[in-house]
Amino acid sequence: MASQTQGIQQLLAAEKRAAEKVSEARKRKARRLKQAKEEAQDEIEKYRKERERQFREFEAKHMGSREDVAAKIEQDTKLRIDDMNRAVLKQKDAVMQQILELVYDIKPEIHKNYRS
Repeated sequence: MASQTQGIQQLLAAEKRAAEKVSEARKRKARRLKQAKEEAQDEIEKYRKERERQFREFEAKHMGSREDVAAKIEQDTKLRIDDMNRAVLKQKDAVMQQILELVYDIKPEIHKNYRS
């Protein structure tokens, strides 16, 4: 009987050690996963920064800076407005004359729907 109790005690102790080892292995695995995730995040961040840098270089090379684009748009807009103002000044007298002729040249007529 004593040997059975001693065997059970040994089995319980072995089971406890096994549970501790499994627990420790799970902790190590969790630490490794966390470390791998952090390393992956670092790599992703480095890659994102590199791609952003490449994009900014490409944009500057092919489009110029945003200020240059804005300045060009502003210059084009000013030129178009100046052209329109010149056209208005050039045509203003003729258009006013046509409007006045239409206002002054009244031809009274009886409306076609009027019945006498």
